[in-house]
Amino acid sequence: MKDKTIDYVLRATWQAVSRMYNEEATKYGATMATGFALLSIDKEEGTPSTALGPKMGMEATSLTRTLKNMEEKGLIYKKPNPVDGRGVLIYLTEFGKEKRELSKETVLKFNEAVKQNVSAEKLQHFMEVSEIINDLIIEKKIF
Repeated sequence: MKDKTIDYVLRATWQAVSRMYNEEATKYGATMATGFALLSIDKEEGTPSTALGPKMGMEATSLTRTLKNMEEKGLIYKKPNPVDGRGVLIYLTEFGKEKRELSKETVLKFNEAVKQNVSAEKLQHFMEVSEIINDLIIEKKIF
């Protein structure tokens, strides 16, 4: 990977991971975004729709489309938020909970494959570097 910029490596790696997850998800008639949403919704308490976008790093329009598709497929349902009457809580249906477990197994399989091929020390360094990059961005220390 000589002469490649850090952002190039991050972007190329994320695109490969995203493509891999989407290929796996299509086997089940889903997308990576659907799987990520299933994992981001609290399976017992539900999750405010306004909290999902930031939690998933998704724009509101993409999230709205994803949630609409999930509702049409019977994965989720919505209820008015008793704390904030303007918002809604998103809950998983029983079918959604089943698919959530499948998504969880997929993510754990990916993690295990990486752990089998990368030393714990290198993974720790990767996590540390990722955290530093995120902090630099959040604290606006780059631009």
